[in-house]
Amino acid sequence: MPLVTEKIIPWPAVRPYDKQSVPVPGTKRPGQSAHYRNGVWGLVDENTPNSLVTLDQIFADGMKAGKNRNFLGYRAVVSQNPLKFAPTYTWITYGEVDTRRRYVGSALHMLFQKGELVGGEFQTVGIWSPNRPEWQIIDISLQTYQKVAVSLYDTLGKDSVAYSIEHSHLSIIFATAEHIPTLLKLASSVPMLKVIVCIDTISPDAAKLLREWSKTVGLTFKEFAELEAFGKANPVEPIPAYPELVASICYTSGTTSNPKGVVLTHKNLALATQSNLYGMELPEDAVLMSYLPLAHIYERICELCSIAVGGRIGYFTGDPLRLLEDAQILKPNFFPSVPRVLNRVYQAAMVGGNVPGIKGKLFNKALQTKLANLHATGEVKHAFWDRLVFRKIQAVLGGQIELVTSGSAPISSEVMDFLKVAFACEVAEGYGMTENAATCSKAWPNDPTASGTVGPPQPVNEVKLIDVPTMGYTSEDKPNPRGELCVRGANCFKTYYKDEKNTREAVDEEGWVHTGDVAEIDSAGRIKIVDRVKNIMKLSQGEYVALEKIENLYGSTPIVAQIYVHGDGLQSYLVAIVIPDPVQLAAVAASVTGKRISVEDPAALAASCNDPAVVAHVLATLTKVAKQQDLKGFEMIKRVHLSMNPFSVENNTMTPTMKIRRKDAHNLYKAEIDALYALGEPSSSKL
Repeated sequence: MPLVTEKIIPWPAVRPYDKQSVPVPGTKRPGQSAHYRNGVWGLVDENTPNSLVTLDQIFADGMKAGKNRNFLGYRAVVSQNPLKFAPTYTWITYGEVDTRRRYVGSALHMLFQKGELVGGEFQTVGIWSPNRPEWQIIDISLQTYQKVAVSLYDTLGKDSVAYSIEHSHLSIIFATAEHIPTLLKLASSVPMLKVIVCIDTISPDAAKLLREWSKTVGLTFKEFAELEAFGKANPVEPIPAYPELVASICYTSGTTSNPKGVVLTHKNLALATQSNLYGMELPEDAVLMSYLPLAHIYERICELCSIAVGGRIGYFTGDPLRLLEDAQILKPNFFPSVPRVLNRVYQAAMVGGNVPGIKGKLFNKALQTKLANLHATGEVKHAFWDRLVFRKIQAVLGGQIELVTSGSAPISSEVMDFLKVAFACEVAEGYGMTENAATCSKAWPNDPTASGTVGPPQPVNEVKLIDVPTMGYTSEDKPNPRGELCVRGANCFKTYYKDEKNTREAVDEEGWVHTGDVAEIDSAGRIKIVDRVKNIMKLSQGEYVALEKIENLYGSTPIVAQIYVHGDGLQSYLVAIVIPDPVQLAAVAASVTGKRISVEDPAALAASCNDPAVVAHVLATLTKVAKQQDLKGFEMIKRVHLSMNPFSVENNTMTPTMKIRRKDAHNLYKAEIDALYALGEPSSSKL
């Protein structure tokens, strides 16, 4: 039974799958498409009845379900050596969070009033922590007392952390114990920083040491419980927010330069949340599994949706290797996720299902039956096959999953269709960015042909396409208009903080945010991302190639865990660095060499990466995929280097949102790339 709340707007009895978005009459202009709006709900904004317009409204709505309702859950640590977690979740209620948000908010307000904390343009407060209940408690307290949240990415490099602190004028930061030494070492370069609050419960000796170290660098160290006690002793009534009040400066991880601070207001975030509640179907007492970084806007909006309907949020232990264990204990209904995790679920299920004998035959019969039903009617459930075959896959995420969302990067149609029939629930791909509060478009449930698209505009948005003549995309293209996707709505930001140049490039005078992504709007009004305006380069023969687009196509191949495609303006062809999936690589190496290789043997896996026969097999697999995807000859990878040294945040080749830093990735593998080009372009007969 769905939660009863006026904020959830149910679907109509009949959904117009053929008109998921509609062009607004009279808006078509030369060089761009018409404006498109949601085909069911049109365009909603702060004037729409019952809409959420501030973040404190969201928590107030969550509280309506009752103070004793469970809210934030975590697995307690029962042993440090070895590290062991409780086999159940411990819960903090809505009422307990209500009390603690007042303590934390009152303490912060008093410290700013007394001058112990000094704001810049805004009274900013930093949070540097992985996902946990305290993160949400702190953020809710900031929403309640008109403070501005600044998230420091848990994996940001030292330079970017210092830049964000200085740029947003942070005078106080809540941090986990592991980050405090970094902040203390940075103290001399960020003189505006005055107070550090330790979120973790630490020993008296550790607290004394950090307190003394802080004094030597001119900082005040506080424990979280100490700050809460100060707020309890100095209570201040909540200060109501208003729609245009700045709620957060959210730093996007730049791939080439300093992060950009996206200024998001209460209205931006609240209406993005409201928009996602249109058509949301979750059970009473629904629970969300929180593992994607709360420092990123996608996870924050998903959790705000959960709060708005009085739902529960369960946090993973922080260890990716325990994620499935956490899920099986929590049994979530809502699993916000990303392709890199969902691809692993798909690959593991396919490897487990495609086995010899009756088990493999049953798996394939079940899969083909359910896929046929999906493509014919949009139905994802099947009483017999779900019980016999897919129940085991559903049990991987606890067995009660009802909504899986995929965002942050493209995911293949094949994987999406599989996940829909395997989990027998709504699996929706969406599209958004920090600049529009992670809310732009989302696929509709039970749409037989939704996979491969990111659905129609959300109710809070309208979109249009602008011609990109240099890449051959125009609003007059047949059968469907194509061009750079632009989005406008009450959820969209207006400015990068103290960055006029980038603001002018991103937001035009009519309020349209230019996404940098090339999209097509199909005959049903759905958006399909087809290319990227940036990251195009010209090969020596004059052909333009979009490197990210090519990486995304190759990246759906099971053998590929990561891929970096490189083009050189002095060369006529592309090369690539491929980080293979260990399980797939072991299978390929065994079939090519006839020798069994263990996934647990890193030396053997690394050696197989240097085997010419293995390399040739992987390249042939990629070439087959390229032809299936209709890549042009010059868009195909002609030479490849295999490596077990992955791109990562730690070696500075990836951003915290898992986008490749192209310059740094090239530098890491420069010698190998040069060696590939030194071999010359292979003839087609060798592919």
